[in-house]
Amino acid sequence: MPATYEQLMALRANDVPHAYTERDSQLYALAIGMGRDPLDRAELPFVFEKFPLRTVPTQAVTVARQRLIWDVGLDVGKFLHGEQILTLHRPLPPAASLLADHRVTQVYDRGVEKGSIIELESALRLADGGAPLCHIYSLIFARGDGGIGGVTTRPPAPHAVPDRAPDLVRVAETRTDQALLYRLTGDRNLIHADPDLARSLGFRAPILHGSCTYAIACREVLAGVCDYDDARIGSFGARFTAVVYPGEHIETQLWVDGDVVSFRCRVPERDVFVLNHGKCVLAARQGA
Repeated sequence: MPATYEQLMALRANDVPHAYTERDSQLYALAIGMGRDPLDRAELPFVFEKFPLRTVPTQAVTVARQRLIWDVGLDVGKFLHGEQILTLHRPLPPAASLLADHRVTQVYDRGVEKGSIIELESALRLADGGAPLCHIYSLIFARGDGGIGGVTTRPPAPHAVPDRAPDLVRVAETRTDQALLYRLTGDRNLIHADPDLARSLGFRAPILHGSCTYAIACREVLAGVCDYDDARIGSFGARFTAVVYPGEHIETQLWVDGDVVSFRCRVPERDVFVLNHGKCVLAARQGA
């Protein structure tokens, strides 16, 4: 039976335990391209435990994955991940046990033919002591579930990047096997590995995870703006606008305005923006 607006808004999952290890943090960093040059001493602390291990802040969106709306009668096969905003209350530890509260915060009904937009929130805290760690805001486009009820307004408008040339442009090469590597961080959706399934859904090959593109953009902010200081990332959000095929290049355009870094990502091979409306708010330097 299809889910209703009232059922979705009542969905809650509180005090859900999650945990990750230093090995998970190292694998995540490798899966998004850290350590590609094993002699790069700026990136080694993210992948080699000889140094005090650092984490890529966007790993937070992988350590407490939730399936709150996946088994309630919605057409999961037509889901699209639309937007992700991460707000960190403290730097992400290299390893931790966590408790998470997951909930649906709003449903925007676009009509029977257009589907719905489902807004979700996860609040993570450290299991030892309960200190808040981060909030994760997500938008899911449920393209097959219009007409289920909900508000008819639109979600808040995304961040607008500045109308000027970027202050900095960084280009990263993705590996042809990058989706196969990244899926080991937890998202094993077959569309990232099965060529036959990908083609049946209209793609020429398995696609890279949107959360991997999101993480690559964070890596570029870390490298280009933060001198690899992961504690500088206070929040990080963007809208997913197109897919990346493993092996393509990702060009990240950056605008720096005080403590706000705007960004978007483009695949130059196809001249398409795959991530847009990006906004990173920088935290003050520790000890400053």
